[in-house]
Amino acid sequence: MGERKSAGFVELAHTADVEMQVWGPDLPQLLEQAALGMNSLAGFSLKPGRRQTHKLDLPIVDLETTLVSFLSELLYLAEVENLGFDTFNIEIKGDILIAIFIGAPLELQRVHIKAVTYHNLEIKQVPEGFVVNVVFDV
Repeated sequence: MGERKSAGFVELAHTADVEMQVWGPDLPQLLEQAALGMNSLAGFSLKPGRRQTHKLDLPIVDLETTLVSFLSELLYLAEVENLGFDTFNIEIKGDILIAIFIGAPLELQRVHIKAVTYHNLEIKQVPEGFVVNVVFDV
């Protein structure tokens, strides 16, 4: 992975959809970076003012399903409740992912992401932690 930060994301060229590569030293940071990356790709801008909190308890079936379910919950909240989140507290207790999202109503969304896909989705363990490419249907 070269000389990158220990956690982050970068958009990748993709012919039809939107793709990004995400990395992090552990699963919670990988998920956080995936959420921040998805927000960046969608061009989310949050309204200033009152912040809101949302909690998600998610059974860990496998890493890829957990990632898709986690990001899909964020897309659902953006679509249905017009909420975006920019602060994440994520931990794993046994086989449960516990995530607390903090955010606000969306002021702007430049790109409508329809879904997180399983296309070529494979979370790989590398010496630095974890890395995955995520493709979004736009």
